[in-house]
Amino acid sequence: MAQKRWFNMQTEQVESELGTDIKHGLSKVQVEQGRQKWGKNELPEPEKDPKWLKFLRQFNDTLIYVLLAAAVLTIVLEHYADTVVILMVVLINAVIGYFQENKAEKALEGIKKMLSLESTVIRDGERKEVASSDLVPGDIVLLSPGDKIPADLRLTAASRLTIEESPLTGESTSVEKNTDILPEDTVLGDRLNMAFSGTAVVSGSGQGIVAATGANTEIGKINQSIAEVEELKTPLLKQTAHFGKMISIAIVSVAALLFVFAAVFYDYPIGELLLYVISLIVAAIPEGLPAILSIILSLGMQVMARNNAIMRNLPSVETLGAVTVICSDKTGTLTKNEMTVQSIELLDRHLNVTGTGYAPEGKILENNQEIDIAEDKELQLFLSNVLTVNDTYLRKDDDEGWTISGEPTEGCLVTLAEKANQEIDRLPLLSKIPFDSSYKYMAGLVEKDGEKIIYVKGAPDRLFDMAGLAEGSEERRLWEDKMLARSSNGERVIGAAYKYVDNNKTQIDHEDICEELNIIGLAGILDPPREEAMEAVKVCKKAGIQVKMITGDHKATALAIAKQMGITEQDNVLEGRDLDQMSGEEIQTAAQKVDVFARTSPENKLQLVTAMQENGEITAMTGDGVNDAPALKRADIGVSMGIKGTEVSKEASEMVLVDDNFNTIVNAVKEGRRVYDNLKKTILFILPTNGAEAFLIVSALIVGMNMPLSPIQVLYVNMVTAVTVSFALAFEKLEPGAMERPPRPANAKLLSPYYIFRIILVSLLVGGAIMTMNVTLLGDPEHYTPEQVTTITLHSIVIAQVFHVFNVRNERHFAFNKDFFSNKIAFMLAGILILLQLMVTYIPFLRNVFDLYPIEAQYWVYPFAIGLMTFIIIEIEKYITRKISAAKVLKKENGEA
Repeated sequence: MAQKRWFNMQTEQVESELGTDIKHGLSKVQVEQGRQKWGKNELPEPEKDPKWLKFLRQFNDTLIYVLLAAAVLTIVLEHYADTVVILMVVLINAVIGYFQENKAEKALEGIKKMLSLESTVIRDGERKEVASSDLVPGDIVLLSPGDKIPADLRLTAASRLTIEESPLTGESTSVEKNTDILPEDTVLGDRLNMAFSGTAVVSGSGQGIVAATGANTEIGKINQSIAEVEELKTPLLKQTAHFGKMISIAIVSVAALLFVFAAVFYDYPIGELLLYVISLIVAAIPEGLPAILSIILSLGMQVMARNNAIMRNLPSVETLGAVTVICSDKTGTLTKNEMTVQSIELLDRHLNVTGTGYAPEGKILENNQEIDIAEDKELQLFLSNVLTVNDTYLRKDDDEGWTISGEPTEGCLVTLAEKANQEIDRLPLLSKIPFDSSYKYMAGLVEKDGEKIIYVKGAPDRLFDMAGLAEGSEERRLWEDKMLARSSNGERVIGAAYKYVDNNKTQIDHEDICEELNIIGLAGILDPPREEAMEAVKVCKKAGIQVKMITGDHKATALAIAKQMGITEQDNVLEGRDLDQMSGEEIQTAAQKVDVFARTSPENKLQLVTAMQENGEITAMTGDGVNDAPALKRADIGVSMGIKGTEVSKEASEMVLVDDNFNTIVNAVKEGRRVYDNLKKTILFILPTNGAEAFLIVSALIVGMNMPLSPIQVLYVNMVTAVTVSFALAFEKLEPGAMERPPRPANAKLLSPYYIFRIILVSLLVGGAIMTMNVTLLGDPEHYTPEQVTTITLHSIVIAQVFHVFNVRNERHFAFNKDFFSNKIAFMLAGILILLQLMVTYIPFLRNVFDLYPIEAQYWVYPFAIGLMTFIIIEIEKYITRKISAAKVLKKENGEA
């Protein structure tokens, strides 16, 4: 059934195929048979993973596997305290990951909400109200204004029926429907004899035969394509997964080699040697990193939420910082989705209209001067015409602001009349010819100043014919030039005309207006761009982010808006039909070179996003309609509109804009870049802790010393530094120039060569200093016991990190600058960490848990001396690095000169 082209069939053929009758509908038996064959008019429920499986997935990480193996070894060695602490660390990370993760797919439920609850049908020759879920193919459905279409219908009757299809097709104007048979290759947006599930009736009435239900509807097909879309890992997830594998291989390999080395050259008991290896593994693994990354991302998510951007999963927060191209829908995203009269063309005058949207705020200007309507009879006549021959009304809602009841095109003409500097009367209609697409105009008989006049409004070329303007005549060319000027600007053009008739006239028909009309003027109508979106496009380009328009709207309109927005300067526009004829490689080339894509289908949008990703781009796709959902899901960041967006688009996306403001994306990108910079700083801070501990343990093993720190002490150091002072880095401000630099490459490594150098340098500084201290103090057994040295060692690593966090706050510049005291949290957390160190040293219960010694006050000199030394040396290194970098830049500039 889903493959049949119902729009290409006569009504009688559709009736025959579906075994129905438009007068009597289906019988009770036929309905039951249809339900058994096709099921309910609902979308299939997806299989959901149980909560226990989601929780277990948190352990699916190479580093976690290594830690669990270490825990098993501690059980074998009967070091149960170490086992408990290792398992607690693993469990804490899993719990944080489980509660922060929000990847539940709700798009299906969102689509189901779009289905109307009840439908009016004809069954057994009677009109009935039935649940939409009970509809079956062949049912006869009656349509009225305000109805949501419950299934895909082949229309059999349409009386001035207009349907709002923007959620499905992306068109900003409602579509007038008819029952005419259509060609076999008619695209979705032009199937005027079909009504699609999830769209809404704006005006008129109609009747249709249910041609498809549930998963077979156009919305159902989109839902299926959502389910089939592969979700891509974010850059951070890819990088951390790769980093985890590499570090795990390195740790296990080094541990194995050291085990063999020590077993061959030293006479360690096997149990003690295994404990050494476990300590090394635990020391080298950054256990606290997953937790702190989740917390930093969560904080970034909260900042974005306060700025009207709701993120639906954590990794997407930092992905925003890497976005290289934003693929934007036009309607409702870059534009207001509120039709606006931009200009008026009278016979020998051009008028501009200010203000956008349905709010009657603006002026009608000529040569930048407001027109006084009282002295302008020609404009009075034009405004009276477009307001009177109009079925739409303007209203102000406390919650939604200015809205319309009726057609968007009609609504903007009402707003136009309201912008006049004096009230324009909506004259009573004595007789009316309603609009129909077959003749493309509407007319009304009115009485004004004691005379009867017929007002006519509609397609300009139709009015030109009715006015007797011969092809090629001077007057016709004049009006056609005016119409072309407006059309080339992307505006939709509506014409207004009039005709005086006998005062005895009480009824009008088509014969009364088929000749002798007088053209008054033309209105140029546009769905205006958002002012803030235009500014946002500029900021995106400055930040090295491309903006591409992918819309279902017409070519001329799309190009005009794109040029107005500053998205493109070229005239090259590709339509969906062009993409349909291209190979995969050709689409990739087009995606790179072309900025505007018009009349696109859901498949085209998905093709383009995929092609850009294959070109190495990190993509963000904005949209608000059902038709955008597959591309939103496929994109690295799907961005949906919170106000005008459908539930489907929201649930298929990673980010929802609460205010539907394109500028919010720019703010989110800023936050994404800040979050990523701070994540890297956190890694730069945490890994030297692991490096210093690993250096200590390896050095001790090589020289045959006792273990400097036990596994439980190592875990304590790793976790306490990760969740205290490293947390302070999450609150660092956006670095200067962050929005002037290009996005980081998609294949950028998490650790740059400079980061690796810094991590090794700090690891050797701290580890080497502590190892030297250990050898010195242990060589003086009269004054220092092994327990005292172990406690001093632990404190030395922690205090060194307290100093080091202030190095890291500013990656390459001097720590003492104007922003030194801007991050008060850093100082607060440093104080908390020092307090914790005092507690684990001097509170008996905690001291016993971590096997520490209550050292005398003078022994604290060692940790603070090592911390201060590390701070000073790294600041000197940063200064030298800055000088070398500046010299390289200068040399390069001179070389180029």
